[in-house]
Amino acid sequence: MVYDVSVTLGASRTIRVVAAVVERDGRYLITKRRPNAVLPNLWEFPGGKVEADESDEDALAREMAERLGARVGVGQLISYVSHPYACYTVDLYLYECTLENENIEPKAVQEYRWVASLEFDEYPFTPADEASMSKLLGVTN
Repeated sequence: MVYDVSVTLGASRTIRVVAAVVERDGRYLITKRRPNAVLPNLWEFPGGKVEADESDEDALAREMAERLGARVGVGQLISYVSHPYACYTVDLYLYECTLENENIEPKAVQEYRWVASLEFDEYPFTPADEASMSKLLGVTN
């Protein structure tokens, strides 16, 4: 996910991020961040930052195309978490999505995998995605 630099005077910046929960045969699509990215080499649900004057649906469609060459149908909002980092807060909105093309490739991600929810703990996720997964799976810390 790419992070916004918008700042309101006197407040830390908040970045609106959207991510896709794509399920196929009991497995979920996850992507690994590039080594030169913020939070390098961590896994996440694919997506990215919402640009100014862009809807969540449009941002998710754009990010999935840029990162994986994927066309997606964006469904309902299934989870929201707000996660504070040292210099900003990420508001992460997870949407149920369906792939509209089967041929995806890692364009702006290091790699992607299809993973069962029971395998999530084998992958180091970004803190915001970790919080989202815990919420989705009904796990509390």
